[in-house]
Amino acid sequence: MEFRCRLGTPSGDIVEGIYIADNEARLRRELEEKGLYVLAIERAGAFGLAHVGLPRRRRISTREFLVFNQELATLLKAGMPLVQSLEILRRRVNNPVFKAVLDDVHERVRGGHALSEAFEGHGSLFSGVYTASLLAGEKSGGLEQVIRRYVAYVKVVSAVKRKTISALVYPAVLLVLSCVVVAIIVLRVVPEFAVFYEGSAASLPASTRVLVAISQFAGAYFGLMVLSAAAIALAFWTWLKRPESQVRFDGWVLRVPMLGTIAQRFGTSQAARTLATLLGGGIPLVNAIDIASRSVQNRYIARELHAAAQQVREGRALSAALSDRRVFPDVAINMVEVGEQTGALQEMLNSLADFYDEEIETNLGRFITIVEPGLLIIMGIVIAALLLSLYMPLFNMSSALG
Repeated sequence: MEFRCRLGTPSGDIVEGIYIADNEARLRRELEEKGLYVLAIERAGAFGLAHVGLPRRRRISTREFLVFNQELATLLKAGMPLVQSLEILRRRVNNPVFKAVLDDVHERVRGGHALSEAFEGHGSLFSGVYTASLLAGEKSGGLEQVIRRYVAYVKVVSAVKRKTISALVYPAVLLVLSCVVVAIIVLRVVPEFAVFYEGSAASLPASTRVLVAISQFAGAYFGLMVLSAAAIALAFWTWLKRPESQVRFDGWVLRVPMLGTIAQRFGTSQAARTLATLLGGGIPLVNAIDIASRSVQNRYIARELHAAAQQVREGRALSAALSDRRVFPDVAINMVEVGEQTGALQEMLNSLADFYDEEIETNLGRFITIVEPGLLIIMGIVIAALLLSLYMPLFNMSSALG
């Protein structure tokens, strides 16, 4: 296979070239043995596609990664050396991306690197929580226990995400179908009635004239409206790619009625469970808070948690630092304070995460109970108003003829 490499020489020069090797791990090892520093390496695709910088999707499924960690923990518990365990597991992986990563990790570990360092070299694929957990396990000598704790952590967080997405799917589908029905009525049905009414001498009600005008405008400028909507969506997506825009948008999400409460609870639960996992692995509190802030999906909460870590580094208690940020619930702050005073912060954080996981499920159920009937009622009112505006002139004609 051909690989395009960007290398650094011992003299400080940067060179690029095409190299041939059986796999990426072997090529990396050969280049390092020659005294070269590998800055970037990628496989040259067919017809030279890799040379034009086309984006490649690199992804490892959560399920596949969890299975690997469960098997690794089992082999380590059975007394199998780490290098041999990696050798066995990398042969059983079918995902080419994951297999290439494990090949590289195996080569690095066999060359004397720590397992956490080997995975940290692929930081874009693995979370900081995972590499920090491995580091804690290596320092404490309990790598197998730390891996099992991380697997349990991912399972719980994934279950909460799955429940949240499943609960929001039906309202989203209902909203989309409502928009489609209204669009069909406005763009297809109303023009037919408009042609019929134009041939009659009857005067149209105000609601019917407004509906016909809207339909004519939408029909005449439908392409422009679609392009405008696409341009707005593209502009919003471009704006959202900026880190400061993501923080601002996530802050707006927290202010949305009902949904904002759910997002706040989810972010707090995620931060608490990550902190508990890292503290259980022996990571110092300040470092654990920094890592947890990078694992929280809501960027606004992540920024506030990072700011709290700075205050903890300066000597403040975690509960006081969280209280100053004004984004975390009072219950969470009180539970953290109790955990600090009793010396059971890890246990209290786990209890806090469990509590908010139940709160999220309850709030989601309440949200769905309110939203589903509300959407049905609104959709019924809108469609009824449209049909009434269409058929009102016919009712008037029938009354006049009678």
